[in-house]
Amino acid sequence: MGYARLTREARLLIVIRAARSVGQGALVVDFALYLHALHWSAPAIGGLFMVALLASATLALFVGPLSDTRGRKAFLQAYEWVQVAAALMALTNSHSAVLVIAAILGGFGHGLNGGAGPFAPVELAWLSEMVEARDRAAVYSLNTAMGFSGMALGALLAALPSFLGTLLPGPLAYRPLFLLVLMGAALALVLLRAIPEAARPMSPRDPDIDTRTAADAMTRAENRKLLKLFGINALNGIGIGFMGPLMAYWFAIRFHHGPLSIGPIMSVALIVTAISSLLVGRLTRRYGVVKSVLAMRYLGLAVLLILPLSPSFPIAALLYIIRSALNRGTAGARQALNLGLVRGHRRGLAASLNNASIQMPRAIGPVFAGLLYHAGFLALPFFIAGSFQAVYLILYRRLFRDAPSAPLSSPSE
Repeated sequence: MGYARLTREARLLIVIRAARSVGQGALVVDFALYLHALHWSAPAIGGLFMVALLASATLALFVGPLSDTRGRKAFLQAYEWVQVAAALMALTNSHSAVLVIAAILGGFGHGLNGGAGPFAPVELAWLSEMVEARDRAAVYSLNTAMGFSGMALGALLAALPSFLGTLLPGPLAYRPLFLLVLMGAALALVLLRAIPEAARPMSPRDPDIDTRTAADAMTRAENRKLLKLFGINALNGIGIGFMGPLMAYWFAIRFHHGPLSIGPIMSVALIVTAISSLLVGRLTRRYGVVKSVLAMRYLGLAVLLILPLSPSFPIAALLYIIRSALNRGTAGARQALNLGLVRGHRRGLAASLNNASIQMPRAIGPVFAGLLYHAGFLALPFFIAGSFQAVYLILYRRLFRDAPSAPLSSPSE
């Protein structure tokens, strides 16, 4: 697409994602390592991730549908203020209770790609209103790429504790990273003030539907699709949970490397993934969303199964980079496809269900992965993740087999 067609509001929303993603990128590398430096065990770290993910997914179920009628902007402003509070808590205190609360509120270490945590469905639904249907896959891929680029910068900054060790000994060296979260939230609040939002009717009505019977039939059809999507996304979420949140921790215990080595590797992976996301946006124009997504995800699955068998850190790092580009590079296109299942006034609901269907099952993975790592089974979580993702891809293809070969229009467009 011609990105020149993007509205000013859409551009600002994408910039907000980029600003927010820098702090997230630093903490996806260092938050688990910070807890490890504070002598948290692997099961305890996994348990914290589980509770935080469950809390986020539960809240997301409510805010998306509410934003369909009550507006998007206020929810995103509330999220950024919560980020400010969470960052200040973690910046000034390392007591376990304080860190638990801050991690749950801030979503630290989850690798949200710049998304607004439990309010991400609100942001995605709002962006969809600023973009024409034919451009949605490409714009969402651009949005995802900006998030990955910001996280890449954050992952590079995650090496700072290695240089600050002489000034701030031990776990204190990790504390300045929470300033990145604080600054990202402050910038987001400033930019959100510049985005106007039109009044939203309390009971939206699709002008293309003439009778209540036809509207109800369309709603039921959409609900069936959303229910199927919820089910298959759960499989993907479990797979992600088994290896995603503890990836930096796995590198640390498997190859005995710290932030100085792990941060740059994750940064490169995120940059390559950002490029991959832009490429997917173009591929969807030629081959359609479903074919593009499935081709890359199947290749990513193959790399995932090889990764834990790596004999050395450089090989594991290279495979991680390749797998990230193939797997996560499709995120934007998948988001656009999922939101295209429903009419415009139900996209907050669709985005919420999509988010919760991944994040709730994802919360299970870190606990079991932490227990397996603690018991010395460093490869098994990857194979479990691969099994769930293989079934997900088979069912995903069946769900979207009737999707148009070119993106993407919702039923009302």
